[in-house]
Amino acid sequence: MEFYNLLEKIVHHNETHAKWLNTLSFMENAGARKISACEHPSKVDLIQLKHAAEEHRHAYYLKKQIGKISSESCKTYEKDELLAAVATRQYLHSLDIKACKYLQKTFALAKEELKYAAYLFVTYAIEVRADKLYPVYQEILSKTSSKVMVKSIILEEEGHLEEMISQLNEFSDDWKTHAETVLAIEKDLHEQWIKAISKEVLEVHYA
Repeated sequence: MEFYNLLEKIVHHNETHAKWLNTLSFMENAGARKISACEHPSKVDLIQLKHAAEEHRHAYYLKKQIGKISSESCKTYEKDELLAAVATRQYLHSLDIKACKYLQKTFALAKEELKYAAYLFVTYAIEVRADKLYPVYQEILSKTSSKVMVKSIILEEEGHLEEMISQLNEFSDDWKTHAETVLAIEKDLHEQWIKAISKEVLEVHYA
């Protein structure tokens, strides 16, 4: 299903919409935890701390938005409160593992260096995706006069992307070549994720 049409179907069904928000919240929270897990024991810069804090805040903000749809829905991240729970839980984890394998093979990095490289490239790929996903979602929210809003997240994600590019420029002159490989990995995983969500949404829509 085309992404715009999928989101339209999601937004028009309150229970599914609540699960979508919860799924995005889970992803933002998982991203924040991965950023923190990639921190060096002592050499942690301000941008990395800022990213982790803002991703956690996005997770909180999205969770709070669920209350505009239903005060009783999606209290946790249990599988029945997420869309395509298995694919959702695997998405970032698989991206991290596959990106690490590629980066290790390419740069032959020590453990802490690999963690930092993974933070840079994986976060970059996720920010590129967020830069596409949230504006489409907000367009549909605005069109349907939904009380839910993600405009504040869009602005922060744009800032994150600029910061990641700046950090990657410092990491390697040839970072764009390697980023293309990681983006291709992410694209494949994203397509699997959307396909799993589409299947679930269609089952609800035609039940």
